[in-house]
Amino acid sequence: MFQNKLDFKQEFEKRLSEKYGRSVPDSHITERYDILGEMVRDYGGYHWRNCREDIAENGRKQCIYFSMEFLIGRLLVNNMQNLGIYKVAKEGLSELGIDINELEDMEPDAGLGNGGLGRLAACFLDSSASLGYPVHGNTIRYEYGFFRQKFVDGKQVELPDQWLSDGFVFEVRKPKHAVEVKFYGNAETYLRPDGTYALRTVNARSIRAVPYDVSVVGYRNGVANTLRLWSAEPSEENLPTDCSFNEYLSTLKELCFGLYPDDSTEHGRLLRLRQQYFLVSAGLQSCMRGHMRAFGTLDRFADHYVFQLNDTHPILAIPEMMRLLMDEYGYGWDEAWGVVQKSIAYTNHTVMPEALERWPVNYVQTLLPRIYMIIEEINRRFNAYMAEKGVNQDKRYQMQIIKDGQIHMTNMAIFAAFSVNGVAKIHTDILKNYTFKNLYELFPAKFNNKTNGVTHRRWLLYSNERLASLITSRIGDEWITKPEKLEDFRKFADDEKTQKAVMEVKAANKKDFARLVTDRYGIAIDPKGVFDTQIKRLHAYKRQLLNLFHIMYLYQKLKENPSAFKMTPRTYIFGAKAAPSYEYAKRIIELILAVADVINGDDEANGFMKIAFVENYGVTLAEHIIPASDISEQISTAGKEASGTSNMKLMMNGAITLGTLDGANIEIADRAGRENEIIFGLTAPEVQKLVDAGTYNPWDIYNGDARVKNVMDSLFTGPWALKNGDRFRMIFDEVMNHGDQYFILKDFDAYCKACDESEAFYLDKARWAKACIVNIAMSGHFSSDRTIEEYNRDIWHLTKLKVDADE
Repeated sequence: MFQNKLDFKQEFEKRLSEKYGRSVPDSHITERYDILGEMVRDYGGYHWRNCREDIAENGRKQCIYFSMEFLIGRLLVNNMQNLGIYKVAKEGLSELGIDINELEDMEPDAGLGNGGLGRLAACFLDSSASLGYPVHGNTIRYEYGFFRQKFVDGKQVELPDQWLSDGFVFEVRKPKHAVEVKFYGNAETYLRPDGTYALRTVNARSIRAVPYDVSVVGYRNGVANTLRLWSAEPSEENLPTDCSFNEYLSTLKELCFGLYPDDSTEHGRLLRLRQQYFLVSAGLQSCMRGHMRAFGTLDRFADHYVFQLNDTHPILAIPEMMRLLMDEYGYGWDEAWGVVQKSIAYTNHTVMPEALERWPVNYVQTLLPRIYMIIEEINRRFNAYMAEKGVNQDKRYQMQIIKDGQIHMTNMAIFAAFSVNGVAKIHTDILKNYTFKNLYELFPAKFNNKTNGVTHRRWLLYSNERLASLITSRIGDEWITKPEKLEDFRKFADDEKTQKAVMEVKAANKKDFARLVTDRYGIAIDPKGVFDTQIKRLHAYKRQLLNLFHIMYLYQKLKENPSAFKMTPRTYIFGAKAAPSYEYAKRIIELILAVADVINGDDEANGFMKIAFVENYGVTLAEHIIPASDISEQISTAGKEASGTSNMKLMMNGAITLGTLDGANIEIADRAGRENEIIFGLTAPEVQKLVDAGTYNPWDIYNGDARVKNVMDSLFTGPWALKNGDRFRMIFDEVMNHGDQYFILKDFDAYCKACDESEAFYLDKARWAKACIVNIAMSGHFSSDRTIEEYNRDIWHLTKLKVDADE
């Protein structure tokens, strides 16, 4: 390890010469980036080794966090900062004539995730390592990520995310830990040497799962955990005889091709199922094999491992753990079930019953026949349990794992897991009282809440250095490792010097982002105006459409009477990807881009408003947008958003929440005070009441509110529809003729008033600055450090690693 600038420079030059045969002046920027990345990776490797040794020597329990996605962003700066070597590297490179910022820009965002689910998982790994808990992620090594979004002719186009084209310097291939994952085949009974009968899978198609490990380094504490990426390769010993090798290779490549295959086709749905099983089977086999090697038995496996299932995708871990324990290690059903019930915990991320994962029986029967047999037996025993508890037939039917030709994965997870948690207080309450009401009545002790969090080190300390420095100048730097200490910043809420300093930081960040928008998109935006931000996955319930309808209304109002129109200049910032098969969401993106073209091209409007829709929104773009944002649009239909995490990141950076009482917005408003946020719209009980009554009719609002009528009509006749009058018919029909499922028009008037309120709020500079400071100060509660401590206290029960941070 290098200890100073001189050591760093010598090591850098030595590696560059050994690997590429180049001196520094002759080297290419890609070679320089690669060498720096290797040095950072290897520096953390010492911590990796020490942590593995500590776990082995002390028999520490570990958590395996199964998630289909980890949106980790760039690692170079994050890891250097966490290791405490950024300054040495920056200065050493400078003396070699290299600008570290240029090397930072060489790193692509890792294509391992898409939205909040994956970013949450990444934050959890960061906090676990920084707190010293042995928590390791498991996911798939997606060769082409989700997709790279490009806007072409005013529409979203999906291109491959070739994030691995130059390799991934932070991963280490571990072929010795490879395992075989089996699909298809059939189960057969055989006689064991001890005279008992057992089942095994034969005639299966084997795939070799090879792990690529990425170290997750904690904040200056000597801890390095692992994010394990599983890649599919041809089996070395069990090549298929029922298909050609080319067909077999094609199947392999599909498994790790990309995140969330198109589920509008049967082939895509089956591929999703194969990915899910591949992940959990590989992860479980690896853990069990390692445990057997260390202890010679799996009797105490649950004392050494806990598996957290992040959403419904990894629920196949339950029957797969049963299969491995029974078929591979000889345990009986009751013994194996006891292990499952002690080691599996489940996190739910949706309150909408239609979004809960269900698999057709014939899919699982064909692809995973032995797994289906186990699920059938779990379902049979669950029915026996319900009969024993006196559950009536109606409720028993609702809670069935297998019914109507489908396997209801969440019902199986709740029956099997020892813990079931929601991710915000309102979300957990809805799970208990609505989504899983019957299951909650049967298993009340399993349910608990763990409000999400985000890592304040990445989203404040590293992404917003100006603000972080200001906070430290006022309260010291203890908040970096103890985010609850941020609350000390609240005592400066009325301090005029601090208010002025916070606003200066925001202004500087806005100038930086305005420059990026101009350079990248050719749009000039006014950093002196309001930056109004909605950055999240494009989905109907998140209501980007409500935001857009209000912008369209303002534009119509301006054009109707330009001389009377008044408004503080405002830039509306959007960042969102729509799933490739989600046509409605893609049409909303098309409408946002069409409205942006009209407004941004209208000189009369430009003095008041602009729209900046960033392309290919991801972690790195978020790190530019969030520190510059004034308003955080969190306007989902109440009761639909599980938690949200962009709301927390924006709060942490001093943005004011303009939102509904949904997800974590409620807890944000409770923490910071309603007077420091702008809350509007229907509440979750009010939404449910309207749904139950079935009396809401969007045409009543259309006919009674001229603003709404004009906006809806403009989908056919407005300047954004001139190229093709029918291009936005789908949006009109979804809102007007399909019942306005997410109550966009019902909340429109309240939203307009909230936007007006935000303008008056912004113009009251002292009140606005105070609210910014209060939000920053109270955001410590929404650090993932707090969330992880709660998971560990109530679910995982891990002990902290004891390693020397200086080794």
